[in-house]
Amino acid sequence: MDFSTLFDNNVHVRSLTLVRHGRTAYNASGRIQGNVDIPLDEIGDWQVHQTGKALKELYVDRVEDEDRQRLVIASDLGRAEATAHAFADLIGAEVHPEPRVRERNYGDWEGMYTRDIATRYAEDFTSWIHGEDGALKHGVEPDLHVGARAAEAINEWVGKAKPDTDLFVFSHGACIADTVRTLLAIPGEGDANNVIFSMRNAHWARLLPIAVPGKPLRWALTDYDKGPAIADTDEWEHPKL
Repeated sequence: MDFSTLFDNNVHVRSLTLVRHGRTAYNASGRIQGNVDIPLDEIGDWQVHQTGKALKELYVDRVEDEDRQRLVIASDLGRAEATAHAFADLIGAEVHPEPRVRERNYGDWEGMYTRDIATRYAEDFTSWIHGEDGALKHGVEPDLHVGARAAEAINEWVGKAKPDTDLFVFSHGACIADTVRTLLAIPGEGDANNVIFSMRNAHWARLLPIAVPGKPLRWALTDYDKGPAIADTDEWEHPKL
């Protein structure tokens, strides 16, 4: 379907790409990050440069519209900012920090190994895995809150965008999943909504706006958990650095 026929001229954003940060030591060892500001590890740094080049080739080099703008925002956590720069620096774009697209706050569980949570808080962990609210007892931020704050930020940046802009948002796995659910208005109550899961490191989701005059802006999901071609090989987690 050609969504361009549904654009309202007052909506300047032509696409929205949500990109997860590259791998960190916590990812590799099975620890929950949340708002812990941990940097990319060596493999994560390699991953984001592969992704930066792929994003440029797919969504910049192949776009024939010479007037197309690119707006890049990123979570203010270092791993997301570094991922954003791996793309933005290639195209000469500024990276705008946006705290509202930070990762979900995991409360008391931040920094813990998932295996230890499963042992120490077995009932609540099982509830969480099944999409229920056991994790909320430990100060974990509700899914609906994460999606709402990130969607609010994105909508504000959409309003600030210049005409014919592609918006790139560099964020985190759980935050992106919650944001997509919110933007698509997928029904569900809190953590019971498991329709869309987190994506792999340095992968992205892509949405196109459906803007009908007089009606609220809607989004269509065209890609999810998409990555560079090399991500479909064993080299993605075991590159020859």
